[in-house]
Amino acid sequence: MDLPGSLRAEPRLSRWLRFAPDGTVTVTPGKVEIGQGILTALAQIAADELDLPIERVRVAAAATPGSPNEGVTSGSLSIQESGVAIRHACAEARAIHLGLAARRAGLSVAELRVEDGVFLRADGTPVGDYASQAEEALLEVEARGDVAPKAAGARGVAGRPRARLDLPEKVFGAPRYLHDRRLPGMLHARMVRPPARAATLLDLREGPLPGGATVLRLGNLLAVVAAEEWAADAAAARVAARARWDLRESLPDRSDLPAWIEAVPTQRGEVARRDDPAPPAAHTVTRRFARPYLAHASIGPSCAVARWEGEAVEVWTHSQGIYNLRADLATVLGLEASRITVRHAEGAGCYGHNGADDVALDAALVARAHPGRPVRVLWSRAEELAWSPHSPAGLAEIEASVDAKGMLCRWKAVVRGNGHSSRPGRAKDPTLLSAGYLDPPFPLPVAIDAPMAGGGGGQRNAVPGYRVPSLDVSMHRLLEMPIRSSALRGLGALLNVWSIEAVMDELAAASGQDPVAFRLRHLDEDPRGAAVLREAAAMCGWPRAGGEGVGTGIAMARYKGTGGWCAVAAEVEAAEVVRCRRLWIAADLGEVINPDGAANQIEGGALQAVSIALKEALDFDRLNVTADSWDAYPVLRFSEVPAVELRLIGPPDAPPLGAGEPSLGPTIAALAGAIHAALGVRPRAMPFTPDNLAAAME
Repeated sequence: MDLPGSLRAEPRLSRWLRFAPDGTVTVTPGKVEIGQGILTALAQIAADELDLPIERVRVAAAATPGSPNEGVTSGSLSIQESGVAIRHACAEARAIHLGLAARRAGLSVAELRVEDGVFLRADGTPVGDYASQAEEALLEVEARGDVAPKAAGARGVAGRPRARLDLPEKVFGAPRYLHDRRLPGMLHARMVRPPARAATLLDLREGPLPGGATVLRLGNLLAVVAAEEWAADAAAARVAARARWDLRESLPDRSDLPAWIEAVPTQRGEVARRDDPAPPAAHTVTRRFARPYLAHASIGPSCAVARWEGEAVEVWTHSQGIYNLRADLATVLGLEASRITVRHAEGAGCYGHNGADDVALDAALVARAHPGRPVRVLWSRAEELAWSPHSPAGLAEIEASVDAKGMLCRWKAVVRGNGHSSRPGRAKDPTLLSAGYLDPPFPLPVAIDAPMAGGGGGQRNAVPGYRVPSLDVSMHRLLEMPIRSSALRGLGALLNVWSIEAVMDELAAASGQDPVAFRLRHLDEDPRGAAVLREAAAMCGWPRAGGEGVGTGIAMARYKGTGGWCAVAAEVEAAEVVRCRRLWIAADLGEVINPDGAANQIEGGALQAVSIALKEALDFDRLNVTADSWDAYPVLRFSEVPAVELRLIGPPDAPPLGAGEPSLGPTIAALAGAIHAALGVRPRAMPFTPDNLAAAME
């Protein structure tokens, strides 16, 4: 039988949960908490299937080798992969334990029920419980996949709001974050980065350092180590001033990124093609859209702790993929994977591949030079903004037509840019930053894109969700990568949903149709997409009149073409800058495990999209990234947060879909439409700043 979710790769039930004699159950997912509340949702699922109070459910942080290998926590897939696996594993575990109790009592399973982890006869007499069977090793078996979980209507914990399990410790200042961890004998280290991406260390002047700090040099990699954190900080600044480098220009011309993107050699891939008969075009729109490099801009800079004992190393990290990270660490360190233990610990919230993996290698390299002592490496704000992987710049060119009846007849799209994945563990060579500065250096693989079956990368959401007979969509992945690129929340959907929805707006205008009505005419084969669009339109009172400099736009997409549906209406006010005043969001995520958590994710994604659309772009010169502070890389401030209204309208008995990413693309697209309604200009380049809007007017 084909097992659901991550059970396919990890079918042994004991890998997913274990009972304890004190009546608790520990669930052991391979997905990790990165601020999205997943551990709470997984606990809700387990509590429901096991008929246990959620207070007796523990969710263990992922670690190698104790947790199932669930790859990377990304793509809004944690509920679909881990949640579904835990639901079925717990259903089977409940059946196994209940079956044993029934046999011992001389009853049939149908004569028993489970309440609060206790197995009861029809008259309420207990005949056993999970706690008394905890030592029986009943779960050292493979999942069969033949036990159906509870029906949606029978669930009493999943589907209801639940306070986050991880928040109390954070709110009350307990050292839950990795950044707050202090181990006996811990050393503190800081990395000293070169002034350019392409640099060779020529000389390092010697001299005293604060607090007895020492210097570690490994090829072109520099670090300082001290017993106290202040000394490591001060020593890093002093060592940076003493280092002499040979610098080489390696980055493109920031002033004309589109020309550089078009000139770089690419690998072409066909994303989708359809050649059904199409009527002649009555109106055609040809447009090009550009997006800049973006930083992940994690509020808390990346951190890791490592400790070597003999020929083995233990690493504490907030990586999103502990097994993938272990694979690259094994390559760089020259160790068997079995000698590397990677333990997840929560860090600052992150949506995408930030510096968490890179700093883990930094910690391991420094700790190797100080065996037996834990070493904590904390990146600076400048490192986090400038040296972590960046979301790649890109271009989308669309030529689309409607026929005389105002229906789409042809659609051609070409997307260009670097790949969106440089995550560890997926290539022969490591993708970790410091590996490229060792002696000898490891070659840095050019970022790849996942195939469309895996959600895609640069080509994510490049295929319009609207019915069109003639379709030609291609992805041209750059084969040069001067700025290390990797995944950021939404990946290619940020550019592609915006470009598709902008062209839909223009085609509606060219054919004299209301933008919402025009979209609905092409969603007859996607009733759930039509439903979220209608809901968002009703929420904002579409068509919505605006005053001077005020406008409303609307957009819709199904994330990855296989995930959640989301429609967003946005109201902006355009004065000296564009400001988003209100967002109305309708989303269909199928079954929602924790409505409060899902709302946090959808709303948070929309607010991040507002920041990306209106403010964010990575600055750099020919040597290095220069956006290394909040002044140089501004993000949305609390005072600029719009009012948000959200409705979740998915059928509760439909399969669950992720909440973390569906709202980003539609929000950016809705903002672009709102700007046109307010100013009469259609944005062609992100971010939608006065300079870029002025260029669009020209």
